[in-house]
Amino acid sequence: MFTGIIEELGTVIALDHGATGARLIIGCAAVLEDLREGGSIAVNGLCLTAIDVQPGSFAADLSPETLVRGNLGQLVSGARVNLERPVTPSTRLSGHIVQGHVDATGEILSLDPLGEDNWWLKVRVPQELDRYLVSKGSIAIDGISLTIASLDPGPVVGMTIIPHTYAHTTLGSSQTGIKVNVEVDVLAKHIERLMQVYANEKL
Repeated sequence: MFTGIIEELGTVIALDHGATGARLIIGCAAVLEDLREGGSIAVNGLCLTAIDVQPGSFAADLSPETLVRGNLGQLVSGARVNLERPVTPSTRLSGHIVQGHVDATGEILSLDPLGEDNWWLKVRVPQELDRYLVSKGSIAIDGISLTIASLDPGPVVGMTIIPHTYAHTTLGSSQTGIKVNVEVDVLAKHIERLMQVYANEKL
């Protein structure tokens, strides 16, 4: 489990595609402190298993499902990625519960300055995720825990990006039209499932 509070910006060293999956190699420093072979790490919000952990880098194999669901297959050498290690029992839950199980990709529509290094981000997400989105609710965009400030038809979510988030995540280099990984709040999905079971039991 993750919290959506990004620890480090890593750099893609290589992305080698195979017949079905791919291997991603990422250069980084801070997250390697206690990263071990087989450990979990979130890359742009996707939970991956670290392999070949070296001083200054680690690798991860991307399954066909991971390539279909997220945007990692579009990365190129030199691209920046958001990195976060999983929580520990003593970790403060500063963001929200982020599983690293991305639901789909969305599209950045705009990132406009609000003044004093604050920004207004608008992202179009797939229609099938609309029912999980609520004003002031949580959403993970490329693994970043954000609060939904507005909801428009599309659906389009609007979020304020504070100076720290802009400076320390990939949002600082985002451009209109790029694909981002979207993970909705898992609690909303659990509630939906429980309500379906309850409704069926009443029939």
